[in-house]
Formats: sequence, structure tokens, C-alpha cells
Amino acid sequence: MAEIMQIDPAQPSPLLVDKAAEVIKGGGVIIYPTETLYGLGANPLDPEAMKRLYEIKGREGSKPIPFLIKDLQMLATLVEAIPPIGKQLMEHYWPGALTLIFRAKQGLPSPLRGKNRTIGLRISSHPVARGIVEAVAAPLTSTSANPAGEGNLIDCQSIAEALGDQVDLIIDGGTVPGVGSTVVDLTVIPPKVVREGMIKVPLREHEEAYPLPCK
Repeated sequence: MAEIMQIDPAQPSPLLVDKAAEVIKGGGVIIYPTETLYGLGANPLDPEAMKRLYEIKGREGSKPIPFLIKDLQMLATLVEAIPPIGKQLMEHYWPGALTLIFRAKQGLPSPLRGKNRTIGLRISSHPVARGIVEAVAAPLTSTSANPAGEGNLIDCQSIAEALGDQVDLIIDGGTVPGVGSTVVDLTVIPPKVVREGMIKVPLREHEEAYPLPCK
């Protein structure tokens, strides 16, 4: 059974955050709270850690994993371009429960880029999740901590029963809302809501931010 580490979700101890980051840097897999769901966290540049994550999740290797990032500087190292609509959406909803799909920068290793050379990213507003990303100083996987195809798990007791013997550390930050982030694909014009989650994105309000296709 994984170690369960209780943490204050509003004011997390830097020592506990650093401990979680060290597990990730060492090739481990953790479960951590976000403002939406609990996430499965691993280093996407560690092939063995990613293999474990996919096995824990029970997810096909061809299905991309979303990531949390530290800031806009990190974003610029991962994406080919940021369309005007993306800038507006980030100003409105980041940090927060909005995952944006970009065209991945050329040369990024798998699994940072999906099969269509796309990458899903967001900046979390949750102090624990954000603290871990800052401590790791690299993108962090943020797929939900539940077996693929099954319901969302919102408390650590349920998570420990389902996945506690497969991960290295569980960070108990209390109960989470249990609704995933909203996902918007910026690689198509007009942008498309792939999944409606915690927030509703009124894309019509931002139509002036991207060029309409020629007739």
C-alpha cells in the first residue's frame, strides 16, 4: 500500500510538496489533488514511469495524457504557437479548470505529443498541484486517478482502495469536486469544446479573437 500523506489543500507545507516532487523525479507515480479531480502524477520524460501510469490507468498507449504546467514560459517551450483565442481564454480561465489543446512543438518526445502532434495543457489553481509542478520544474501528468472507464473518485479512502497498491504516494488533500476540466481544442478553427467540465466556455464571446475561414 502506498504511503498516504495528509496535506492542507489551502496552505500546503513546502516540505510535503518537495517530498512529492522528489518521488516524481525519482521515477515514481503519485496521486495528488487538483481543483477538479485527483490526478495521477508522473514525469512524462521518464518512459518507465509513463509505462506504469498507463498500466495503472488501464489506458491505451495511443490515447494522449493531459499535463499541468508551471507558467506561460513553460507553455512556450511546448507548443508551436498560441493563437489569439488561446491567449484570451488563458487570460480568462488560467489558472483554473480549463485544458487547452495546442499543436505541439516540433521535436517533443512522446508522450508529450499526441498521435496528431497535439498537446493538452493547463495551469492549475490548486495550491498543492501548482506547488508540485513548480517543485518538479517540468510538465506533470494530470489524467484522473481512476481506472479508465470507471467513475471519478473524489476522496482518498476510495482512491486508496482502488489504486493504493499501484502507486508510490497518495497526497490526501480532502474531498475534491469530482468534475473534470473543460477541454477546448485550439488546433481547429473555430475552436471546439471537446469536453465540457467544471467551467462553461462561451466561445462566441471570443469570436473576434480568431480569423473566420474564407468563404
